[in-house]
Amino acid sequence: MKSLCVYCGSNSGSKPAYAGAAAALGARMAREGIRLVYGGGNIGLMGTVADAVLAGGGEVTGVIPRQLVDMEVAHLGLTELEGVGAMHERKSRMFDLADAFVALPGGFGTLEEIVEMLTWRQLGIGTKPCALLDVDGYWTPLVAMMDRMVEDRFLHPAQRDDLWTGRDIGAMLDWMRGYRPAEASKWLDEKRSRELR
Repeated sequence: MKSLCVYCGSNSGSKPAYAGAAAALGARMAREGIRLVYGGGNIGLMGTVADAVLAGGGEVTGVIPRQLVDMEVAHLGLTELEGVGAMHERKSRMFDLADAFVALPGGFGTLEEIVEMLTWRQLGIGTKPCALLDVDGYWTPLVAMMDRMVEDRFLHPAQRDDLWTGRDIGAMLDWMRGYRPAEASKWLDEKRSRELR
């Protein structure tokens, strides 16, 4: 694994543990020679993870829509900063640049980005690993919602299990390196699944 896309908040959140996890992840990535791909900001958890990678001598590629350069305070000290035309172009470009995806705590944008990557993988658009770094139980309610999706037959159990969730950065990176995508149909109805084969 040469590059990891990190989705996270442009705010730092209410707990020091959030910034601590972002800094620890960035430092670990630099030590292991993993390039950071992220949204290009220099504030909040975005800035924390980028600064940690850079401080450790690692490489960082930021991808930011041009209209958000001022709003998100673009990080001008990165290895590479790419300006794109729109949010959809940003997500597509980050997908192309990264070998795997992880979400740290964040808001609507963070949630939307990691869920879109899960959806793409479910549909076979990509086969790259996705993870939730569950700092201080931040993602626990989302994981419970996914379990409800399985229980109510909106999500295949194998696809639910295809997402790594935990707090141990080393364990997450090891899982990503050995990742094999789940082989399960999006459609739980067997007849529909057979028709699509």
